Amino acid sequence: MRAGERYTSGAHVTAAEHRPPSSPRRLEAHGEAPEQVPPTWNRRLSTAAWIAGFVALFAFLLRISLSSPINSDGANNALQAWSILHGDLLLHGWIIGDATFYTFELPLYAVIESIVGLHSLTIHAGSAITFVIVAACAAAIAMTGSRGAARAARGGVVVAVLAAALLTPRGVAILLEKPDHTGTSAIMLVSFLLIDRLPNRRFTPPVLCAILTAGQLGDATVLYVGVPAVMLVCCYRIAAERGMRAAAAAQLVAAAASVPLAMLIRSVVEHHGGYLMVAPRTGIAPISTWPQHAWLTLRAIGVLYGAAAPQGSALGVAGAVIAACWLLAAAVGFVKVIWRWRTASRAEQMLCAAIVCNIGAYLVSTLPNPTNEREIVAVLPFGAILAARACVPGRIADVSRRRLATAAVGVAVLLPLAAEAVLPPATLAAAPLASWLEAHGLRYGVAGYWDASAITVQSGDQVRVRAVSVTSFMGPTRLGAQDWETDASWYNPSLHYANFVVADLSHTYADDNVPWGLFEKYFGRPVSMHRVAGRVILIYRRNLLRQVRPALPLPKHDR
Repeated sequence: MRAGERYTSGAHVTAAEHRPPSSPRRLEAHGEAPEQVPPTWNRRLSTAAWIAGFVALFAFLLRISLSSPINSDGANNALQAWSILHGDLLLHGWIIGDATFYTFELPLYAVIESIVGLHSLTIHAGSAITFVIVAACAAAIAMTGSRGAARAARGGVVVAVLAAALLTPRGVAILLEKPDHTGTSAIMLVSFLLIDRLPNRRFTPPVLCAILTAGQLGDATVLYVGVPAVMLVCCYRIAAERGMRAAAAAQLVAAAASVPLAMLIRSVVEHHGGYLMVAPRTGIAPISTWPQHAWLTLRAIGVLYGAAAPQGSALGVAGAVIAACWLLAAAVGFVKVIWRWRTASRAEQMLCAAIVCNIGAYLVSTLPNPTNEREIVAVLPFGAILAARACVPGRIADVSRRRLATAAVGVAVLLPLAAEAVLPPATLAAAPLASWLEAHGLRYGVAGYWDASAITVQSGDQVRVRAVSVTSFMGPTRLGAQDWETDASWYNPSLHYANFVVADLSHTYADDNVPWGLFEKYFGRPVSMHRVAGRVILIYRRNLLRQVRPALPLPKHDR
């Protein structure tokens, strides 16, 4: 119950509430259709329609994802899930980046791999399913308080906004190429939905604490965006409401408790030999850089919504205009919630607070740059919800308006999806490399970062290629084990025999790929050299791992 409201008991029902409902003919004469509780079969039909719609959305998204090539970032996530699937639940020996995706994407990948095995399709399917989950959670919040055709229209607008973001290659790369904070949005949305729909249930605070804790274990975005948004709104509710202070206070305590609880669980995992994390490479930027960061932030929002690159849109200028309209609708929805803040729903307030927290934290940090939009990717689904609630009223009484809204939303959803789905599948250099290596009996080797795990996943773990990088700290230049998204046991020469190198043909250090000249200089002259798919394969008759500097102390046994 919001501030200023009070319950009305049955003894004080007004005469207007006793007034008999208007007849269907009278309603139809005024252009309205009678609203009745649908029978059971109608509800089942509606449920089936929603399921079919999300299945169709998944099919579109999977096809679109195939047009974007995978790389070793996503491949390493697939390998981590493969380890989890084979019993290594704590990922012993792994060095993982500052976002682990340990509690959402990795379990999802493990489930997919249990069905289709380890393959590049795992990454594409995982990205598509993640997108569908985010869209479903966002639609559930957007549809709150609506009925009938309005529910479908609001859900459709959410999907249309998200689909418009896929009109540019950059949007596809962020949302459908690999885990890139997109799935974290679903964790925060579930938290908001729980508080909005079930604010007074006894189980809400502990469940909220569990969700936020799990989210922080996978991505620090929940710590800097989701937790502050929940706490800010709860503090406001405590100050503004009279009858709901206990519920808001319990939710506030649950959100606050999730922070030390996540830290405790992480310490326990590390104590038992679980994965290690690379510290986030960010901090507060000098105040003098904030104006430039503000421009980069605005540009990043435009890129996320698909409105900042008309030349790269699948629909050209028309696609950019459509995306810009959705961005404007999201901005209008944000302003409307701020304007009627006191009467806004809990979910609307938390969405606005989360947008402010995400954009604010990004702006004042050292993260902003022209290619780092993924750090504020949650602004997209959050804005899509606000756009849906701003564009579509809770009820659409007029029959003609229902039909018009349904048709318009259907076109808005299908147009960007169809435009992107016709793009040809991406050609992967890892595919011919994996096939060639397997055909020639080469099972274990080393390569630069962007080639290594991509080949491993493409081969279904039949050919294992491990990433090495150039190190020159406190001594001469050497090749060492990659200290990012790798397992220390991969480089143990007593466990593995690496006898080939996949090298870049270039002679420069580009994107962490080591040029073939440096490989040959470091490992010596190979027995033979072969050119395959734009790469040079150097074959040796000794274990190259003995010359690779380990990133961590080697484990005592193979995990």
